[in-house]
Order: sequence, then structure tokens, then C-alpha cells
Amino acid sequence: MSRDVISDEVWAVIGPLFPKAAATGRPPVDPRRVVEATAWRYRTGAPWRDLPERFGKWNTVYKVFDRWAKAGVWAKVLERVQAMAHASGELDWVASIDSTIVRVHQHGATLPRPKKGTVELHEIRHGAS
Repeated sequence: MSRDVISDEVWAVIGPLFPKAAATGRPPVDPRRVVEATAWRYRTGAPWRDLPERFGKWNTVYKVFDRWAKAGVWAKVLERVQAMAHASGELDWVASIDSTIVRVHQHGATLPRPKKGTVELHEIRHGAS
């Protein structure tokens, strides 16, 4: 099995969450192929235009991906997978928050400040000017 192929077991869970193709209009796009292409794209970090030909036309895949995103389909998939993982005890809901300090660049440290800051207002009220 290739790394970018969604297993039948996973597809059985998430496949029904994707919209069915319309009966009229353009030929339908295989939703599984779009999901596999999306997984490939995010795993590799490649732009949509570099999508391998085996997934179909990149523009078509992107348009379907975008339509699903706007319709909330990807959020529903995430919710379903999280709920299943939580129910089976495979999901740990611990959150880690990074408290990294971000300092100003050395060239930004000496920029002039407006005269309405808290320090200046405090000095004006107490007669120190």
C-alpha cells in the first residue's frame, strides 16, 4: 500500500461524510481521490500545481477541496474522527500552550513613541515634564 492511499478501513469511516456527486452537470470527481490528493499535498507541503497526475487535474481537485472547506465538510470529518478517537480512549485532550517571549528587532527598539503613552501621561499628571 502506498503512503498516500487512504485505507479502506479509514475510508469506511470518513467516506460517507463527503457530499454525493450531483446527478447532472459535469462528470463527478471521485471524493476518495480528492481526499488522497489533499492528504498528499499537506503531507509534502507542495503547492496544488505540483499535484501528481494520478490524482487528476490539480485545479479540479483544488476547487472540490475549496468547495468542501467552505461547506464545512472538513470540519465535520475532523469532529467525527476526534469523537471516535475520544470514545475509544485514543485521544488525549491535554493542551500545551507555549509562553515564548518575542522581542522586538534591534532596529525597532529605538523608534520614537507617540506622546500619548501611559508613561508620558503619568509624567504630565504629576508635574514631571
